This record gives sequence, structure tokens and C-alpha cells, in this order.
Amino acid sequence: QVQLVESGGGLVQAGGSLRLSCAASGRTDSLYFMGWFRQAPGKEREFVATMSRSVLRVYYADSVKGRFTISRDKVKDTVYLEMNSLEPEDTAVYYCAANTRYVSTYKNALQYELWGQGTQVTVSS
Repeated sequence: QVQLVESGGGLVQAGGSLRLSCAASGRTDSLYFMGWFRQAPGKEREFVATMSRSVLRVYYADSVKGRFTISRDKVKDTVYLEMNSLEPEDTAVYYCAANTRYVSTYKNALQYELWGQGTQVTVSS
């Protein structure tokens, strides 16, 4: 069984930066994609970024391209999300997610079997 634990959320001013971490424990060798989704109040959960275990497949939502960077430490079984040039529209609960196989529909939250508890990111204007 695999568990995902996020950390690193907080309050930041617009234009600032935050780094989120997601540590996986358990049978981590079974994981394929590890990534991030977010959910703002009153909105559906949306895809942010994801990366394959080999780090060869990396995908971003258009809204965060050029501002966010996802990385993965295979030794530590941890995935990071470096968020720069944050905007108030980035305010949401950010969730780490993982699955155990390649899927072409990696933007679909239903394709991820494992989820963290979420961490709040608030960007003030």
C-alpha cells in the first residue's frame, strides 16, 4: 500500500513563489505517474502537472506552463512542484496524486488511484 503526504503550502503574495513536496511511502516501485491537481472553492478539481517515474514524460496544464516546474526524486520517492510568479487565481487546495500505469488521459483525476490529503495555497493580491 502506498501513502502520499504533501507539505509546503501557505500564504504568499502575488508574484511570489512556493515549493510543494509530496513524499510517497510503501510500495513505491509500483507508481508510474506522480503529479498535482488543485481545487478552488466551488470549482472542480483540475490537473496541474504530472511526471512519469522515468521522468521522460512531463505534462503541464496550459495555465501553469512557464511558471510551475515539476520534478521527481526517485531515490527519495518524492515529487516537487516549484511554483513561481503566483497569481491569485492559483489559490486552491493542491493535491498530490499517483497511479500505477501509463494513461493517455493523464489530465483526468479519475485515472489516479492514490491521493494525498491536500495542502492549501493562498495567493493574495
